[in-house]
Amino acid sequence: MSIKILDLFAGAGGFSEGFYANNCDLVAHIEMDKEACDTLSTRAIFYALKKKNKLDFYKKYLLGEISKNEIIEKFNLQKENDSVIQAEIGEKNYNDLINEVKKKLGKNKLDMIIGGPPCQAYSMIGRARDVNGMKGDKRNFLYKYYVEFLKGLKPKVFIFENVPGLKTAGGGKYLKDMQILMDKAGYNTKFDILNTADYGVPQNRKRVILIGWDKKLGIKDYPDFKKVERDYLVKDFFADLPSIKAGNSLINMKYKKDSTFLEKLGIRDPKIPFLFDHISRPHSKQDLAIYKIAIDQYNNGKLLKYNKLPKKLITHKNTKAFLDRFKVVDFKVRASQTVVAHISKDGHYYIHPDKRQLRSLSVREAARLQTFPDSYRFEGSRTSQFHQIGNAVPPMLAKVIAATLIKYIK
Repeated sequence: MSIKILDLFAGAGGFSEGFYANNCDLVAHIEMDKEACDTLSTRAIFYALKKKNKLDFYKKYLLGEISKNEIIEKFNLQKENDSVIQAEIGEKNYNDLINEVKKKLGKNKLDMIIGGPPCQAYSMIGRARDVNGMKGDKRNFLYKYYVEFLKGLKPKVFIFENVPGLKTAGGGKYLKDMQILMDKAGYNTKFDILNTADYGVPQNRKRVILIGWDKKLGIKDYPDFKKVERDYLVKDFFADLPSIKAGNSLINMKYKKDSTFLEKLGIRDPKIPFLFDHISRPHSKQDLAIYKIAIDQYNNGKLLKYNKLPKKLITHKNTKAFLDRFKVVDFKVRASQTVVAHISKDGHYYIHPDKRQLRSLSVREAARLQTFPDSYRFEGSRTSQFHQIGNAVPPMLAKVIAATLIKYIK
């Protein structure tokens, strides 16, 4: 019997991906964003087709030769499609959502809840930018609904993921309060701050990973998530990608070369021999002029400071804060800067280091820094795709977490 998982605040499914890879059954995903929900259902269908050895139909979908609805009907995949519940979790609907998950479980019991509410309310950057420090933001209290799902579905284990700012948000009140509520719900909890770079991800991304166990299991120690030894660099995740220019809109294209390295990591799938969503946003002449300077500085081992640009290129009034707003992705290191949802607004913090290409990262490149497989289709507009990627849990970290925690359940 496969392990039954519920993904709350699921986003684009980065956390789910780690559990799919460990042969778990994703009974349900709950997510409020429409395009992220479309992405989740596409991925559920991908895994269903993979089990049936019918990935040729997934390739046809990627190439626009068949619709998702046609695939659902042909292979009777309504259950997989319906595993995605589009809803904003709140006071009025959390009980109904719990009952909907129970219906999907049938006679089975839920083994694990994964996920974490939107992080903006706990983010230190979010608090700095908000005039009220996010004090009145309702997202501060979404953890209370997470606890209601624990009480209603009684999983053996749960994982609550969020930004490091959770430790200090509200003077530490929110983290302390949620652990008290989780204790009352019947769970022992412990947390640590993990950096994804320690688990094979080519990106520095620190996250609070809080683990809860049903007290009846008698587990008291925080899991040993073994760090991944590796010698690859950021550039190795980009080596097989063809050169493109800013504003490139080709959806599907050929890889520049083979890569057994990326196949071993699970990034490339030999059964899907073409590349898609390697698309870059257009940039203004002024931005491209700044990118050139930033890349030249990078090649000389320096970081561009916004207030040191030629005066004609400085358009922001604030020349004292966020001076690194134009930043080149360093290909020479093991881990890049953190990919965040702001990448959906502009690419200035994610400039490709090749001056001949002169652009910010493509959708596929951002997904690779997050360790999403190339077979992963992000639905929706380019802006939405970037937003989904920036908010996600890197699948490579999720795989390590999943492989460790399912041992407690088996």
